[in-house]
Amino acid sequence: MHDPIQSIETNNAATDGAAADQPIVRIRGLRKSYGSLDVLKGIDLDVRRGEKVSIIGPSGSGKTTLLRCINRIEKPSGGHVYVDGQLIGEKLVGDRYIDMEDRELARLRAGMGMVFQRFNLFPHLTALQNITIGPMKVLRTPATEAEAAALALLEKVGLANKRDAYPEMLSGGQQQRVAIARALAMRPKVMLFDEATSALDPELVGEVLSVMKQLASEGMTMIIVTHEMKFSEEISDRVIFMDHGTVVEQGSPEEIFRTPSHLRTQTFLRAVLGRQAYQ
Repeated sequence: MHDPIQSIETNNAATDGAAADQPIVRIRGLRKSYGSLDVLKGIDLDVRRGEKVSIIGPSGSGKTTLLRCINRIEKPSGGHVYVDGQLIGEKLVGDRYIDMEDRELARLRAGMGMVFQRFNLFPHLTALQNITIGPMKVLRTPATEAEAAALALLEKVGLANKRDAYPEMLSGGQQQRVAIARALAMRPKVMLFDEATSALDPELVGEVLSVMKQLASEGMTMIIVTHEMKFSEEISDRVIFMDHGTVVEQGSPEEIFRTPSHLRTQTFLRAVLGRQAYQ
């Protein structure tokens, strides 16, 4: 029987030394435009296997669009995304790129867990059913195996006693924890979090961040768009500051939050954190 907890380590462990040296996510020249509005302006980014990367920046800087282009919810206007060496959403045929068939894209997208600002649970399904539906339909996991894995994941996120609860019976924090369990049930190689706590009441934020910290400690590769600066500073291996569709600055949490080198980063953090000066 599949162990959903063990899969976090399995899916993030390189098969050999060479694979360990390769980024699990590789982004080259990524652009996204809506008419004359350029939202992403040529992003180049590598994420190592097991790395925790936080993306911060003002609203409208392109953070969410970047995540949505990584898993092809949004089709980029240019550039390429590779996950574990596989092109996402397109194929190279001869000397040109063509769109991937929906079925193949769905299979690849299953390897990238996405947790949205809004929980997007199916309202007519219980917590348990919300978690099992993906593995059963997409991964063709037998019902008994999918249910056993879902129960283990509900236990993992502290909601074992809510297996039969419908979304309307759950708090926002509980719904978001079910959403995280649902993403984990697909055995992802990478977890993408799009401001996962922004829709929650302040007193519920901590319970979701606690689950995310647990995932980080277990070695899950995570790309996190967040406004929770303290959380970002604590959890991240690397912090990226974006503004106007570009990566302005990136570095360790210490570098970005304590000694940012770019004036725009300093101005943003001063406004957000109230820090008056940087050494």
